[in-house]
Amino acid sequence: MTTTIGRVSPVSLKNQDLFRQACFVDGAWIKGNRWLEVDNPFDGESVGRVPDLGRAEAHKAIDAAYRAFCAWHRSSADKRELILLRWHDLLLSHAHDVATIMTMEQGKPLREALQEVEYAASYFRWFAGEARRTYGETMPGDSSDSRLTVVKQPVGVVAAVTPWNFPAAMVARKIAPALAAGCTVVLKPSELTPFTALAIAALGEVSGVPSGVINVVTGAPGAIGDCFLENPAVRKLTFTGSTAVGRMLAARSMDSFKRVSLELGGNAPFLVFADADVKAAVEAGVKTKFRNAGQTCISPNRFLVHQDVYEQFAAAFLEATLKLRLGNGFSTEVDVGPLISAKSVSKVQQHLDDAIRLGALRLTPDVTPNGRLFRPTVIGGVTPDMLIFKEETFGPLAGLTRFQSETEALELANRSSSGLAAYVFTRDLARSIRVSDALECGMVGLNTASISSAVIPFGGIKDSGLGREGSRYGIEEYLNIKAVKTLSSSV
Repeated sequence: MTTTIGRVSPVSLKNQDLFRQACFVDGAWIKGNRWLEVDNPFDGESVGRVPDLGRAEAHKAIDAAYRAFCAWHRSSADKRELILLRWHDLLLSHAHDVATIMTMEQGKPLREALQEVEYAASYFRWFAGEARRTYGETMPGDSSDSRLTVVKQPVGVVAAVTPWNFPAAMVARKIAPALAAGCTVVLKPSELTPFTALAIAALGEVSGVPSGVINVVTGAPGAIGDCFLENPAVRKLTFTGSTAVGRMLAARSMDSFKRVSLELGGNAPFLVFADADVKAAVEAGVKTKFRNAGQTCISPNRFLVHQDVYEQFAAAFLEATLKLRLGNGFSTEVDVGPLISAKSVSKVQQHLDDAIRLGALRLTPDVTPNGRLFRPTVIGGVTPDMLIFKEETFGPLAGLTRFQSETEALELANRSSSGLAAYVFTRDLARSIRVSDALECGMVGLNTASISSAVIPFGGIKDSGLGREGSRYGIEEYLNIKAVKTLSSSV
């Protein structure tokens, strides 16, 4: 398969079999009667097309997953571990091809896409080990002739819905723990970035995943989502996306009491205290704010800076931002790629216009967006009444706000219905403990913006969702607890 990327140069995949314009159901690659076109966000050119499946095909995928569950959940932990380890190795050995597909359909710089593939692979490695560690418990009996045990068992068929911003990582964070626990999966990737998920599924097939254990269906979300919610064979729904959609899915899942995991929106505060290492804070802030063009749920949305170092931080942050290079993700000289859609561009522009209208100061030059390319932008003097403070921007717009005291900083930081991530930069040990404890969020980066790893739990509180992904806690989301009481006189 050869395709033209961004009108720059032809790019050929080493393994052309990874680019699949078909869905994966019950161990077979299927097509349909309707199609969805997928474009390259950089220039809008077609990348390819995928089947636009609906209820009937989604039900077939669920049926296949249900049949496969009967054998898969009885398979040994050794077998599941070995398959996941092979999948990990295959992802790494095909990392460049998978990253190329990702940049084609998502737009992020190829360098970031390669890092994401490596990150995704780490979840297969981690949960391969966790397959062996779904430990139960034996407790003292409540009578002289009884034994009490607790065992953990897979929940069953899992419906997984993944977003477009991290099309490899979000797939791995859901299917790796599910399969390790003994569950089977029907995956619905974003219709904007389906080819990365299909490439991962193709590698899963090669790694030895039995037919029906992993299924991938593509199409418009409405019909497939309805099927996931209504089919009683689906015992768990895991979703990453907007808070509004997550709230609706959670409510409808209660009709059949499905287990639910939701990783939803964020509005992360980035606190810089007077005693912080300002250089380190700027470096971390620019890197995590503009990664993936700001389209990251844990991206800092509100930079809260102590008045004593505000001017120093703002000048250094602006200088670093102006050095970022914008353009085609396949260019080696690009740091920030395009936004995923025209709608995303409009939202960032709306937040910028609203802030300027309400008195914020634009620090970067006024540059008109070019298609889906939006120049990384910094504004100062942001106040809580502005949209950029109240809502998740999900784009390359950074707003700076002054604070005078620790109390004020915490009040501003917690003034949000979201509670996913927060970042704190201070060299005061006592303050670091106080502030970390007081922040209303699921994750805190203390003097670092690198907070996501397969070995630590990822997730939030408040409107940012339910449950955790990654770490030893991640596999618990796919396990039921069963208590067994045995009388010794009966055996």
